[in-house]
Amino acid sequence: MTDAARPEASAPPAPHEAPSAPRARRWTLQRRLIVTVAGLVSLLFVLVALTSAATLGRVLEQRLDTQLWAATQRVNAQLAGLGSALRGPDPVAILSSGAQPSGLLIGVYTTGATQGAWISADGVVRALDSTQLNSLAESLSGAPADTVDLGRALGSYRVTATSTPSSIVIVGLPRSEVQQTIAELLLTIGLVTAGGLLLLAAATALVVRLGLRPLRSVAETAARVSRQPLSSGAVSITERVPAAEADPRTEIGQVGAALNTLLDHVDTALEERHRGEERMRRFIADASHELRTPLSSIRGYAELTLRDPQLGEPATTSLERIQAQSLRMTTLVQDLLLLARLDEGQELVYDAVDLTRLAVEAVGDAHAAYREHRFVLDVPGEPVTIAGDPARLAQVFANLLANAGAHTPAGTEVTVSVRPDGDAAVLRVHDGGPGIDPALRPELFARFARGERSRSRGTGGSGLGLSIVRAIVEAHRGTITVRSEPGDTVFEVRLPLGTPASPDKAG
Repeated sequence: MTDAARPEASAPPAPHEAPSAPRARRWTLQRRLIVTVAGLVSLLFVLVALTSAATLGRVLEQRLDTQLWAATQRVNAQLAGLGSALRGPDPVAILSSGAQPSGLLIGVYTTGATQGAWISADGVVRALDSTQLNSLAESLSGAPADTVDLGRALGSYRVTATSTPSSIVIVGLPRSEVQQTIAELLLTIGLVTAGGLLLLAAATALVVRLGLRPLRSVAETAARVSRQPLSSGAVSITERVPAAEADPRTEIGQVGAALNTLLDHVDTALEERHRGEERMRRFIADASHELRTPLSSIRGYAELTLRDPQLGEPATTSLERIQAQSLRMTTLVQDLLLLARLDEGQELVYDAVDLTRLAVEAVGDAHAAYREHRFVLDVPGEPVTIAGDPARLAQVFANLLANAGAHTPAGTEVTVSVRPDGDAAVLRVHDGGPGIDPALRPELFARFARGERSRSRGTGGSGLGLSIVRAIVEAHRGTITVRSEPGDTVFEVRLPLGTPASPDKAG
């Protein structure tokens, strides 16, 4: 009945593992598609805008150079006409004679004097200051035309220089119209791009959302299936991807159709597994039931034969071993029969059960069975009553105490406590033994789980003790957990208080 669940020496504790750094949340496929499309279109718009601006700027600059060349020819012609009447070319006189385009600039550099003028936007001829004249002088590079910045008042100018016998004449036209045209073009492209991107993002989001709707349906179906308990009992997977979203003519529809096929196979496999479990339960129950009678007969005949005074010592020893092994096998058969019936939801007879009284009785029995251990009882003065099967709950106490007594060294202190905790009654069995091997913990409550890997009957029980405890606790809608480290092992059972109806065993 007890479970050989613990080794004589515990494994060293696992080294502390540093927590891994949290990973950044990944984008959804829909967001990545929208951002990718919008990014590519934005890049395309920017390239088109830059190319258009560069091309238009080059065309406007060429047109400005043509206008500058024509203005230079006119100024040179005027200089030739005024040359005999003036001591030297006068920019103000040149700009004031005849109709001149707004912004036209003339600078004259002679050996003795430097002067210049330009026509403002209101048609007034204004003289250039020394700073502006110096900037013009620095532009005399010999190129057919050059660009010079004349400060905030005049801005950028396109200029060209012409040499005469007595002076150098610089003629310039403003680049403001070119710059304004390019700025307006870029602004227009920017506004159109922004509006287009908004419309594109909305349209892309709509198209992607509609396109990924079947994939979301596949994910939702898989999520609903993942929440179903599939480990035991009768399980039927009824969730399927809707037929309208499992169209094999599309890639996502093929995924949905494949998932439906997979769920069909899993559903069939689960049904077959459940039928196999039911056959195994019936076989174990029937075999256990049928084995009890011959085992009782073997034990009875052995006891009867041992009463014969003419038996020798060898025969007596053999019969005593037959009797002991038949008793052990009877216990194993009874445990298997109990587990089979608990799996089928049978074997529970409900009544009001005082857990404090069961704890007192179990500790008294453990004192007699394990005299070299120290058992401590910690129960409240008032009864802790639940609705359950008294015999089966007594077996929970007995198995947990037998497990602690059998697998801890002599002198170990074992504490049994019962306490109400909210809407549950909590039973704890604590011992200061060597602890449970971490490698054994995942299968601690499995059937025939044993701390020692040998199958010698001298190394422990049948391996059914803790599995019976778990089956009884779960049949009462309770839970059992274990926490173990060297010198501190606690089995904790939580059972609901009150008087619930007899629970139905799932599966």
